[in-house]
Amino acid sequence: MNRREFCASTVAAAGAALIRQDASAADATHHSAGQLPGLLPQSAMPGAISEADIRAARFPDGFIWGAATAAYQVEGAWNEDGKGESIWDRFTHTPGKVRGSVTGDVACDQYHRYPQDIALAKRLNLKSYRFSISWPRIQPTGTGAPNMKGLDHYSRLVDALHAANIRPWCTIYHWDLPQALEERGGWPNRDLANYYADYAGILAKHLGDRVTMWAPFNMPWSVAFMGYAAGAFPPCRTSFPDFLKAAHTLGLAQGLAHRAIKAASAQATVGSAYEMAPAYPSTDSPADRAAAARYHAMNNVFFLHAAMTGHYPNAFVGEFPYATMGFQSGDEKILYAPLDWVGFHYYTRRLLADASHANCIGSGFSGTEIEADSGCARDPYTGIRAWMPTQGPLTDSGLELWPRGIYDLVTQISKEYNYPIIEITESGAGYLDAPGDQVSGRVSDTRRIQWYQQVLTELARAIKDGARVRAYHAWSLIDNLEWANGYTERYGLTYTNFRTQQRTIKDSGHWYSRVAAQNRLDV
Repeated sequence: MNRREFCASTVAAAGAALIRQDASAADATHHSAGQLPGLLPQSAMPGAISEADIRAARFPDGFIWGAATAAYQVEGAWNEDGKGESIWDRFTHTPGKVRGSVTGDVACDQYHRYPQDIALAKRLNLKSYRFSISWPRIQPTGTGAPNMKGLDHYSRLVDALHAANIRPWCTIYHWDLPQALEERGGWPNRDLANYYADYAGILAKHLGDRVTMWAPFNMPWSVAFMGYAAGAFPPCRTSFPDFLKAAHTLGLAQGLAHRAIKAASAQATVGSAYEMAPAYPSTDSPADRAAAARYHAMNNVFFLHAAMTGHYPNAFVGEFPYATMGFQSGDEKILYAPLDWVGFHYYTRRLLADASHANCIGSGFSGTEIEADSGCARDPYTGIRAWMPTQGPLTDSGLELWPRGIYDLVTQISKEYNYPIIEITESGAGYLDAPGDQVSGRVSDTRRIQWYQQVLTELARAIKDGARVRAYHAWSLIDNLEWANGYTERYGLTYTNFRTQQRTIKDSGHWYSRVAAQNRLDV
């Protein structure tokens, strides 16, 4: 990508933000143009959020409370009504790939039970439902005429959401690439950018009269890195050059889809659903601060910056790998497609160290982007070593609770991109609480409520300090298939019995419904 030369100033600003040690800098209101709020170093554990802080937290009138899901994780019906095979169908049907040897063949059966789940969302007072569309359900082989049975399904889903006074929020691609396109080379094949734009245009043509919220991709960096470099997700390749090619194809596809959607629907707004984690240097050394800036450029804003400026931020050590990525003259014009709003996820933070001189690269991965061997660099291009710290309490899914992170991240993105409208597209905590009373079936998940209270208190503070956050989507509406972890993690506001498909609202869901009704956390 061509950003390194063009984005040097942005990366320098990000680096400046990352190296600031004074935590109070994040709270200052007199930053000069281009400056970003300071991020806390690893050694500075923020004070615990008090009950008084939670009681005082408020959200503005009109704030939108929602929840999110993804097609492969909830729909099931993997080969019904003309749907083609996806790379996740192939992956989960391969022995040894998923915990418990489970598949998404049935998942939560939402393909058949969506009216029940929409009624559930209405009961929780949700005003936005983020769902995704399965590409092979629309185009079984990824190209050609649309499968009308697939389009009809999503049309009925959208109509049901409107009937419930819930905003349909569409993620066009949430990881389930048609297997036929992987066999044409997958995302490293530049041709997929045009195939994808055709698919996005079909959706906007058929649903754009009722859907205004469109995000081309969920976590495009993970699509590229986890699928083509780390090999942890399908198609399970371990080629760093393929990762860079895939990333560039995704960048081009984002820009082309933006144009296709706008051409087909005058009322469409196009945003994003990027993964992000605040990046903190593990020490105050210049090398670690620079590593944290490279992580931010690559993992957090690589595709965002491309859309907003037409150039990639410089996330690399050494020369920018334009040739390896397959960058062509004029690509910067395709990349440039300014977003109407910025969406990103928040779960936890990362610590970063410089590994540009490490003598080994990518020694296995932990199921995230984090290398298993702490002595290795994650990849030869960014020269970083990333890990998830354990200074704060851990969820059952092993992620650290670090509420301050959402404040730092929202504030940083706001300042970097001139205070755009922001939607938190995913955020939540994995705890394994199950029905404890066989009579009432109550699910008492107090820890999840506490997680949300602390994180949302910090989000309210970011809004108070000027961030234009419009919506928050909890992950997830219901317990579902958590990708390669199968059914061993539960993030839902609603408990799913995967044998009977019975849904039971957890205590956290009842609490969240009161928050959504009152715009406050002490409910």
